[in-house]
Amino acid sequence: MIKKKLPTFNHHLLHPRYWLTWFGVAVLYLLVLLPYPLLYKIGTFLGRFALCFMQKRKVITRRNLLLCFPEMSTNKREKLLQKNFESVGMGIIETGIAWFWPDWRIKRWMSVKGLEKITFARKKNKGILLIGMHFLTLEIGARIFGIHNPGIGVYRTHNNPLLNWLQIWGRMRSNKSMLERSNLRGMIRALKNGNIIWYAPDHDYGPKSSVFTPFFAVPKTATTAGTYLLLKTTKPLIISCIPRRRSHGQGYELLILSHKKRVPLDAVSVATYINQIIEHAIMKAPDQYMWLHRRFKTRPPGEPSLYN
Repeated sequence: MIKKKLPTFNHHLLHPRYWLTWFGVAVLYLLVLLPYPLLYKIGTFLGRFALCFMQKRKVITRRNLLLCFPEMSTNKREKLLQKNFESVGMGIIETGIAWFWPDWRIKRWMSVKGLEKITFARKKNKGILLIGMHFLTLEIGARIFGIHNPGIGVYRTHNNPLLNWLQIWGRMRSNKSMLERSNLRGMIRALKNGNIIWYAPDHDYGPKSSVFTPFFAVPKTATTAGTYLLLKTTKPLIISCIPRRRSHGQGYELLILSHKKRVPLDAVSVATYINQIIEHAIMKAPDQYMWLHRRFKTRPPGEPSLYN
């Protein structure tokens, strides 16, 4: 059993270089005191406003949508792009909600489907590898899931030490602990001890320790081989988690899905299977997925960039 240990606050975080960050955090804290329907309007407005200024991310998002959904009409992709940026704005608001709202207020605006799958998995006395994709609702989804089933989150260290401290503190509001994404030994140990590991294998983490497998319409997508190592060494149960925002400010629905298919334990087969799980999850709420990052940046040797 891993004891919950909150991150230690360092007085160096009060240095003037972080005052602007503190100001932004204070504004976010005060903002999320507002009623949720109003927050929904503010968040979607912020997203539409950002669409006018985040030109680089707009280009990347448009390219990702074209690569993944070439059969979709240009008009539909543009509408999806606009909805996606509205979700970006809401993602900022939802970070504040996840970090600062009390449990009772979170519960008021959420519903969960599939909790019985976690209960069933617990009876197997195995670790659970929770495939939690990079939806823009990730922060609020992790908070909702942790209220019911506290687990261990995997995170990337933020370049800003204050934001790094805040993200760990915020995510541990309803979870046991956090592990840096490079800490594979820690993940293996936690799974062997029967814990839930919140794991997101859907970004491009570079050529090292990656294999190339299909993802939507892109036949060769760099996909982490870390999932294969976790499955091979700990044989956990695989469950996916989809935090879906309801339309028109109606709150959130957390979908928990179990996956029982047996796959050959080789890196390519595992990565292919995990990408299929991720594709299925994305199609539950495609406008809420994080299309802003360069998912297809890493290419096989000799192949040109897909972002030129």
